Amino acid sequence: MEEEVIDQNSDIAMEDADRLIEETLEKYERYVNPGFTRFMRLLGTTLEVKTEGTYMYDVYGKKYLDFLGGHGVYNLGYAHPKVVQVVKDQLDKIPQTSSRLMLNKPMADLCERLARITPGDLTYSFICNSGTEAVEGALKLARAATGKSRIISTINGFHGKSMGSLSISGRDVYKKPFEPLVPDIHHVPYGDIGALKASVTNDTAAVIIEPIQGEGGVICPPAGYLKDVRQICDEKGALLVLDEVQTGLGRTGKMFACEHEDVVPDIMSLAKALGGGVMPIGAFIATPKAFAPFEEDILLHTSTFGGNPLACVAASATIDAILEENLVDQAAEKGTYLLSRLKELKDAYPNLVTDVRGKGLLIGIEFADEGMVGNVIYELEQNEVMVLHMLNNQRVVRLEPPLVIDYGQIDFMLSVLKEALEINNY
Repeated sequence: MEEEVIDQNSDIAMEDADRLIEETLEKYERYVNPGFTRFMRLLGTTLEVKTEGTYMYDVYGKKYLDFLGGHGVYNLGYAHPKVVQVVKDQLDKIPQTSSRLMLNKPMADLCERLARITPGDLTYSFICNSGTEAVEGALKLARAATGKSRIISTINGFHGKSMGSLSISGRDVYKKPFEPLVPDIHHVPYGDIGALKASVTNDTAAVIIEPIQGEGGVICPPAGYLKDVRQICDEKGALLVLDEVQTGLGRTGKMFACEHEDVVPDIMSLAKALGGGVMPIGAFIATPKAFAPFEEDILLHTSTFGGNPLACVAASATIDAILEENLVDQAAEKGTYLLSRLKELKDAYPNLVTDVRGKGLLIGIEFADEGMVGNVIYELEQNEVMVLHMLNNQRVVRLEPPLVIDYGQIDFMLSVLKEALEINNY
């Protein structure tokens, strides 16, 4: 029963759906996290049972148009047939590598693809399992490559929640319970090139930033900012690490967001969309010079499950699909259309919406207060559209739909959003 979408017109099926939700909540409460369970009960949550294309279906048979996109995971939408098929095929061959003493062709194929699509001389990839792992590896590599420890990051940035990634992230509420964190980490305001220049010294190993701050509220830096950061790093002998976990693989209307300014980092971290919404996978890619410590000592950084064949074939198929379906250009074109329509709504409801910003299909709508955000999210969900606020700025609703979203679906979301704004316009 849990595998099927239940007919919402059947009273018996509705009873079964209620029972399944309650059973699941009880298991969450007993075995997962009681606090999270209380939160989900407060929301009046449902149970997802099927995903396909741009839609998620719940246990009652209700379908939701996804404008959340798994926080950047579902660039290809749900269950892209090409990605699903290669994973099924690989499952019948080698699901997990037998040892590190034999060659792993799926991983080699993926690393070749990454070298081909990333800018400049980014060449060597280390394959891991998530975005925070990719950032951890990038930080380790930066310190090893430079022999320095000082890391510069930005206020309100987000890079993950493992210890090193958390240390460079820029919101204290997630960090305080785990202090002391990794030492010699310093934060400056995002987009403030003067503050960055003052903080980067000859003892700096790396500057790590997002080309566009995602969880910070879709904050686009001033024009020329990334180029200036690149120049400062070069002058001080520091590495530039770009976190493209959320912005990479077509999301912003370029394959990678740094290409909007033709900037090439020394190390780039990727994850989220890399697995095509089918497999978890992360990676960091480095120039030959930056990668040298890991070439000299091949055991300096390792991962048991990183580079497993299932994840690697999914990632390769994902890259192929993005290129074959021209999703990068689609993201740029659809993003331009969506952003222009949203700005019309901003002008129509200036007391509710204070800003609309973004690139491609990474867009943030900033509201006058957090309470308004909750109301709008609720109204959209009631009308079968999924959105959510940003983790580090809860006055901003993210619009991060699959890149395969069509214009009819965009217009439907806009109509629902307009209704939500009208309801709250008092």
